[in-house]
Amino acid sequence: MIRRLLYLNTHRLSAYTWRQGRLQAEASFDGNDEGLRLFGEYLAEHPRSHYSLLVNVAEEGHVVETIPFLQGKDRQTLLTRKIGQHFLGSPLSCATSLGYEKTQRKNEKVLLSALTNPAHLEPWLQRIERAAVPLAGIYTVAQFGGLLLKKLGLTAPRCLMLSMQDHSIRESYVVNGQAQFSRMAPLADSSIAGVASTFAAESGKLYQYLIGQRLIGRDESLPVFIIAHPASLPSIEKACPDRGSLSFSFIDNRVAADKLNLHSLPDDNRCDPLFLHLLATDPPRQQYAGEAHRHHYHQSLLRRGLVTAGLVTLMASAIFSARELYVACDLRSEAAALSANEKDLSQRYRSISATFPQLGIDNETLRRLTGHHAELLRHQRQPGPILTDISKVLDKMPAVVLDEIDWKNGQNFRLTVGGHTEPPETAIIRGTIRLERASPRQILGTYDELIDALRTLPGVTVTALQRPVDIESNAPLRGGDGQEDESRPRRFAVEIARSRKP
Repeated sequence: MIRRLLYLNTHRLSAYTWRQGRLQAEASFDGNDEGLRLFGEYLAEHPRSHYSLLVNVAEEGHVVETIPFLQGKDRQTLLTRKIGQHFLGSPLSCATSLGYEKTQRKNEKVLLSALTNPAHLEPWLQRIERAAVPLAGIYTVAQFGGLLLKKLGLTAPRCLMLSMQDHSIRESYVVNGQAQFSRMAPLADSSIAGVASTFAAESGKLYQYLIGQRLIGRDESLPVFIIAHPASLPSIEKACPDRGSLSFSFIDNRVAADKLNLHSLPDDNRCDPLFLHLLATDPPRQQYAGEAHRHHYHQSLLRRGLVTAGLVTLMASAIFSARELYVACDLRSEAAALSANEKDLSQRYRSISATFPQLGIDNETLRRLTGHHAELLRHQRQPGPILTDISKVLDKMPAVVLDEIDWKNGQNFRLTVGGHTEPPETAIIRGTIRLERASPRQILGTYDELIDALRTLPGVTVTALQRPVDIESNAPLRGGDGQEDESRPRRFAVEIARSRKP
């Protein structure tokens, strides 16, 4: 995008291009019908450039107002009303905040500025509107006085700055880097002596005017900065000695251009290149154009943002596509390597399997047999754990003599155990209870203790198969029963079932 700068004075408009710190004059248009027509053709030739308009006219007003602390739409409404009161509703105006007062009400000081003769700019603005070119803003030379001094390292709370533009002298009263008053004085004699005498006279007139407007005190001293070409500086210094409350400082405009990194150095006393360079590199936030004048500029910014977003999206998509293509190629290479490896392994398997003895069955049958064998191995169970638990119980009961243990894994199980998906293991223990001179009741007590001890084993179900003493449910058991059979062994049988957890 090429930036073009327009400079409008009282009688003509000049167009410049700005590239990498170099100003290049392109065209100049007089303020008549022919100049306006040529200006319209010039805009039509460069429709995509962004334009900024710098104005140097005499009809420029500045007023410092104090307003209450407001924000948002309320502040904007009040500022619009104040501008209408001071400048009769000029559409080319702006408001610059000068800070807040350090009081309880926190009032705000505002500099209201306006171009009080919008009719002078209207024909040029109409051509810009018809060409539908982007207008970034309208600025005045006075806005750049404080910024120029700041860039050159010359700071003062209050000062005067004088410079030459076209056939006029621009005089600005700068407070804390902001021009609070500015006027344009005509230059009748453009010779070096005439310029020097005009600088000397106008600085005194401006000082007296500021005293009369009570902008400065009567005994207040002010530094005065004069910008001119080095060929004119000796005459200007001679014509402007320090006098009274004015102390003069002189600035070489070519040295200033060099400090600003402006490669196109001024050829005379005119300071237009300095202000145009500042307009291109560091434009002020406040400008005089209304929203209607900047409509195409906003559209251009939106269009540029959409194009930038589209390019970023396109670039991101290209990077993502390249990454996915790389991953796809990598996966394709890996798949080809795995396929070749699979073919090699299959060939090796066929070569090795050809040496195996023939089983006489097909692969499907062999697969089923292998699966059945794996299932049998999964259900296989050893009697060691349950026998260990039984032995721990019998160690505590010496009166119980073990004769045999019949262990089975899920075979001939007569109990119904709910909730188990696999058959339990069973152990049937047979033995005798040997107690010296014991009654049947004592023998049954020992047997019941055995049953209770076995039932404490984890996950088991105990079933009595044969009691050591046979009694009927309707016959009482007396203490003397069976004394004649004391010599006969008291045999018993108990079934222990343990289920595997599902």
